[in-house]
Amino acid sequence: MKALLQRVSSASVVVDNATVGAIEHGLLVLVGIEPNDTEATARRMIERLLNYRVFGDDQGRMNRSVRDVAGGLLLVSQFTLAADTRQGNRPGFSTAAAPDDAERLFNWLVDYAATQYQPVATGQFGAHMTVSLVNDGPVTFLLEVNS
Repeated sequence: MKALLQRVSSASVVVDNATVGAIEHGLLVLVGIEPNDTEATARRMIERLLNYRVFGDDQGRMNRSVRDVAGGLLLVSQFTLAADTRQGNRPGFSTAAAPDDAERLFNWLVDYAATQYQPVATGQFGAHMTVSLVNDGPVTFLLEVNS
């Protein structure tokens, strides 16, 4: 499982001209699910996201997590993160989980996140989404958790 996290001042997801998820200060996380990912993989990813220290402390060092700063968590499914880009000029998607499996696991991940932390918002799986954000820093990290 891959997660591209961005520290944001604000972020939102719009589907069909309606906002389906939004946060203020916190983390926007684009999630790519791979074929061998499981609920255990998703659990480890949420634990990493909630505890990953990307927010500044009093000295400006990245020593605080989203929990520490009471920020929002916006989770957005993005199968293109799991693409195979090693060769050619077009990505391959055989390295991404099948849509039904990915949707089930993404929904599980969102539900699990909500039991561990609030506020949690999300996009809409499989929809064409417009994601808007104000990247704070900019701060962006790619986290990977293996099954």
